[in-house]
Amino acid sequence: MEYEYTIINSDAAFSHELRSQLVDFKEFRCSGVATDCSDGLNLILKQVPDVVFVDLTKNASNCFAMVVELHQYVKFMPVIIGISKTKTFAFDALKNGFFDYWLLPLNEFDIRKTSLKLQHRELKEPCSTTKLCLKSYKDYRYIDTNEILYLKADNNTTDVFLKDGSSVSAFKTLKTFENRLPQNFMRIHQSYILNTDFISRINYGKAICTLNNGDTQLPFSKSYKDKIDTLKNVLTKNAISTLK
Repeated sequence: MEYEYTIINSDAAFSHELRSQLVDFKEFRCSGVATDCSDGLNLILKQVPDVVFVDLTKNASNCFAMVVELHQYVKFMPVIIGISKTKTFAFDALKNGFFDYWLLPLNEFDIRKTSLKLQHRELKEPCSTTKLCLKSYKDYRYIDTNEILYLKADNNTTDVFLKDGSSVSAFKTLKTFENRLPQNFMRIHQSYILNTDFISRINYGKAICTLNNGDTQLPFSKSYKDKIDTLKNVLTKNAISTLK
C-alpha cells in the first residue's frame, strides 16, 4: 500500500526533517509542502493526497478551521495527522476527526505505529462509503448520508431525520453514529448530530442552529460551542459577506 502525503508547516527545517524520517517508510511518498493553511488547502485540493501532516504548534485554530472547510470541497477526506510539541491540542484534534497525533521530537516508533494503523484500516475498509446501514430486527435499511438532516438521541435509540420529511429509528446510541458518520456531520448537543451541509442560520443568542428547510431548529450546548465557532467561521468565509 502506498500513501501520498502533504505537509503543512511554516518551519522549513521541520518539514525537511519529517520528509527525511519518512524516506525509510517506502509506503509514503511526498506530494508537496505548504507553509500555511491557505496554501495547504489549495495544495490538498490540487494534489488530493491520502495523508496530510499538520503542525499544530502555531496557529492551531487556523488548522482546525481548514479541516472543517475542506469538507465542503472533497467527497472523501484525507487522513489528517496532527503534530505538536505538547498534548495541548490533542483533544481538539480528536474532535476534528484527526487520525493520529504525534508529539515532537519525531521518532520512528510513532511513524511505524501510524503506518500499521493505516494499513489495518485499509484491510477493514477496502472502500469509502456514504451509505448508512440501519438494522431493525431482520430489516436492513440503507440510507445515503447526503439525505440525512440530523440525528436525535432518544434514550438508547437514535432517530434519523431525512430531508424528505421522513424519519427512521435505530437501536443504537447517538455516540455510535458520532464516530462513524462522514465528517460533515457534527455533534452540537448531547442529543443532536447535524449535517453541516444543511445549516442556514446560527443564532448565538438563542443557541440554535436552523436548517435549510427553515422549520427545523436544533439547540447547541456550551460544551460544543468551539465547534460551532469553527463552523461559523468557515461558513462566513465562503459566503458573500456584508459584515464590513
